[in-house]
Amino acid sequence: MRSSRSRRTAASVVSALAVLGALASCGTEGGGAGASPRSPASADRTVADSPRGAVPSEDAGSTADRATTAAGRTDRPGTRCRTAELSAAVGRMDPGAGQRNFPVVLTNVSSRTCTLYGYPGAAFVDAAGGQLGRDPKRTPGDPATVTLAPGGSAWAGLRYASPGVSGARTATPAALLVTPPDERDSLEVPWRAGAVPVSGDSSSVFLTVLQPGSGP
Repeated sequence: MRSSRSRRTAASVVSALAVLGALASCGTEGGGAGASPRSPASADRTVADSPRGAVPSEDAGSTADRATTAAGRTDRPGTRCRTAELSAAVGRMDPGAGQRNFPVVLTNVSSRTCTLYGYPGAAFVDAAGGQLGRDPKRTPGDPATVTLAPGGSAWAGLRYASPGVSGARTATPAALLVTPPDERDSLEVPWRAGAVPVSGDSSSVFLTVLQPGSGP
């Protein structure tokens, strides 16, 4: 009798172990059926291995395209002209009463239609890239969206008082850096119009809003 009970007990233990083993096997197979969550360590490696300053592709364009302009307006996503899609030039000086006036022209060199809105950025720089004088001031105006088909242009007026009249200290720039609205990268335009005011009386440089065309 004792031997029979022992055999039955041993059989029950073996059966229970078999069931537990089957359940453990099912759990392992189920975990491999779908993608496992990425661990924090693997996420850190992905960021570290990416190019410096890189932004995930789903955010790179949309965030910038929603950037609000200086006048408080937001362009439609995907329409804004990017620096790489533009060329820049400085037109012929239009002298005024003690003033020097230049059109700063941005031209769409891409194959798509894009838009500009507001003021460009501008800075005079020397041959080493150092800025000469302060950032230009913005002349009050009413910004409007300028739509540029491929080959189309927009311009903003750049003006300052003639140094001979104002008595401002001058320097001769190597280039004018022009930054399209809401962009960070600039376009370098060689400066061939001589000395500009950089400090002293009436040394301010002014910029107008962009408007269609290549100048007055």
